[in-house]
Amino acid sequence: MIRKRLLAGLFSLLPLGITIWFLKIVFNVLIGIFKAPLNQTAKLLGLGQPVYWQLAVFSLLAMVILLFAVGTLVQNYMGRRLMGWLDSLMMNIPWVKGVYGAIKQVMGAIQNGKGGSFREVVLVRWPNSNMRLVGFVASRGCAWAIEGGEGYITVYIPTSPNPTTGMVVMLEESAVTRLDMTPEQALTWVVSSGVAVPGAKPAVVEQ
Repeated sequence: MIRKRLLAGLFSLLPLGITIWFLKIVFNVLIGIFKAPLNQTAKLLGLGQPVYWQLAVFSLLAMVILLFAVGTLVQNYMGRRLMGWLDSLMMNIPWVKGVYGAIKQVMGAIQNGKGGSFREVVLVRWPNSNMRLVGFVASRGCAWAIEGGEGYITVYIPTSPNPTTGMVVMLEESAVTRLDMTPEQALTWVVSSGVAVPGAKPAVVEQ
């Protein structure tokens, strides 16, 4: 009875604990970015040094304002020119351009669904014929890497609970099974470690 109640309490508080832990990491990152400017601003205004929770709140507000300002900026001509200049600068820095370019392409594909990237959810047989992994079609045609690879596709397979990490595989299009579900549903399933089951039709798995 005691063990059962302890486990019930653990599983009840675990989601809250993980959420608090994640938010603390986010706040610490934000504080690390904005701590110096906020302390300097408080000093100029004759205020005392901000405490942790004040730094966290103001850092979060500053990040929201910054994201909103950048989002507004890139909607007009001058903002797009400025971002284009920044992209050009980053793409001309050795060692940086490879990482920056790859991240830029992935973010653009996820945001816009360009060329169907990450808009199709599929099942991939891995690591054996009895197991399946959920993946996203990133691109079609792998002739640049495989001789006769025109019929191949590139699939990104995210890991749980962090979908920004994973692996990329190239395989024949006939080797995957399409799922009748949206990318948002698939991401939710991955992030929840398979707990949040989407309301999708089951796939027809080839034998």
